[in-house]
Amino acid sequence: MRVSVAVLGGGTVVAGGAIAAAYGARAGIETGLLLLVLGAGWLAAAHWLSVNRRGLGSLRRQFGLGITVAVSMLIAAAILFALLMFVSAEDAALTVVTVAFAGLIAIRAAQLLAGGVLADVERLRGGLAAFAAGERAVRIETGGRDELAELAAETNSTLARLAATERARRDLVAAVSHDLRTPLTSLRLLAEAVDDGIVDAATRERYLSSMSTHIDALGMLIDDLFELSHLEAGDIEWTMERIRVDELVRDSVAAMRVQADAVGIRVVTEMPPDLGAARANPERLQRVLFNLIQNAIRHTPADGSVTVRAEPSSAAIQIEVADTGVGLAAGERERIFEPFYRAGDRRARADGAGLGLSIARAIVEAHGGRIWVAGNGAGTRVRFTLPRAA
Repeated sequence: MRVSVAVLGGGTVVAGGAIAAAYGARAGIETGLLLLVLGAGWLAAAHWLSVNRRGLGSLRRQFGLGITVAVSMLIAAAILFALLMFVSAEDAALTVVTVAFAGLIAIRAAQLLAGGVLADVERLRGGLAAFAAGERAVRIETGGRDELAELAAETNSTLARLAATERARRDLVAAVSHDLRTPLTSLRLLAEAVDDGIVDAATRERYLSSMSTHIDALGMLIDDLFELSHLEAGDIEWTMERIRVDELVRDSVAAMRVQADAVGIRVVTEMPPDLGAARANPERLQRVLFNLIQNAIRHTPADGSVTVRAEPSSAAIQIEVADTGVGLAAGERERIFEPFYRAGDRRARADGAGLGLSIARAIVEAHGGRIWVAGNGAGTRVRFTLPRAA
């Protein structure tokens, strides 16, 4: 309201002053008062329309009422000025007719422009309604290159993200269901066999041991799901500290060497003496290394090797875990960090729930780094970065 009052007052003063300078003070005052009355009525009507939009109905009707008010005020001003100027009846009629004709053309021009805007609004409404009805291949196109076009582009981006999230949710539910069903089915069969007493004591002990293994697997799956949900939600309460990355890498490799030796795989490290320090949570970072090294061992044939490299850069420390396995197909390289996706041969696929790399990615990104698959040659090389400590 204050802006409208300022515009009205400033316009009246400028217009009245111009007339006063040309035709005298009295003409200026009369012109100013007349414009003040007309302008106040016009702005009052416009404010009433803006305040009572809810009761006016559709945008088409709101545009129509706004245009009608503007043109009617223009015609009223023309008639009033024609009467006050004491011009001839012919001149007054010509003025009124000319203004009325101009108003009619203005109404039609405004309708055309408003029609395009309303059509874009309808496209937006229709696209959102189609998405809500279950259609996922929705793309909204507008007829202009204006704010509505920008809104349509943002809407398209949001709908695409929602569709991708929904697909990921469905895939996650299906994968969790599958990974829960297998051990639960085995547990049920083993429990029934033990409960029925149809097995001897030695077999019962073996069944109970198998049941314990399945229970441990279920517990690990639930723990991984719980941790992944917290990581993706940003619910992280870690203690970050300055750590020697070379020491952490050596400790992690030493811990995994027993598992590698058991299947005939050599694990080595390659690091410069001046690697530097990073600011990280050592337990979480070690989990990333354990996961990557274990994955490399799973996908490497006997007599192969796994190499853990680390090197500094200007603002980060880069760590790589490389194996001499068969490598990844092009389609797998983009998917191995997805929850429950398991690449490789049957031996690798049967071991683990497919959450390790998803958790590793979430941990690395929570530290401010990134993780990816590098190179296209033989074997698989997974790299990740950590910001260097100040």
